[in-house]
Amino acid sequence: METRYHPSAERGHFNFGWLDSHHSFSFGNWHDRDKVHFGALRVLNDDVVKGGQGFDNYPHENMEIISIPLKGALAHKDSTGTDGIVYTGDVQIMSAGSGISHSEYNASHYDNANFLQIWIFPKQPGIRPRQDQRSFHPDDRKNKWQIVVSPLAEDHALWINQDARLALANPEAGKPLTYRPAFPGNGIYLFVVEGAVDLAGRTLERRDGIGIAGVGEVAITATTNAEVLVIEVPMFA
Repeated sequence: METRYHPSAERGHFNFGWLDSHHSFSFGNWHDRDKVHFGALRVLNDDVVKGGQGFDNYPHENMEIISIPLKGALAHKDSTGTDGIVYTGDVQIMSAGSGISHSEYNASHYDNANFLQIWIFPKQPGIRPRQDQRSFHPDDRKNKWQIVVSPLAEDHALWINQDARLALANPEAGKPLTYRPAFPGNGIYLFVVEGAVDLAGRTLERRDGIGIAGVGEVAITATTNAEVLVIEVPMFA
């Protein structure tokens, strides 16, 4: 078993005024040679955007990009013709493929918005760019995993161009949960959005992350009411 522990306090951090961003992996001007990627997981950014502010139109290629609003909403516009709002409770995915450009702004002019932005290397390069989003009710993740991104039809989730899955759970204090990878050999990156959990005697608190490879399952127990994200990805050097 291989583990990579990423405490919240050791994330990269930049505050540009309009954007307060924490990076679990090397991004922009912050580089940590030990935190470049975890398998196919390349980026996990925790972004707070001020009211009325956001990211101007910018291009991407050959990356699966997932946005999960935690507070507030994002006004999204891209070159596929999509122009809409991604609300808290929604999950959005873009397959950048052969090339896509998009902008993301805080949909509120007054209140901050907080969202997770996740980049995953694709399975097939150069595909036709696409965008999709869906609402996922939090009641369906109470003390269980709610699959929100997956290439498997039986998961009833947003499709991704990779043998990868994202799952959310809201375990209550004292409740155990076990996650089993859908694809043999995949690694699991566990990110504590809120609260705290115990994993094999290690306490993980708010915004801590840990990557685990070479195991058939990962078992956690919530030590407080918690919100947890699992990102299952293929592993490579």
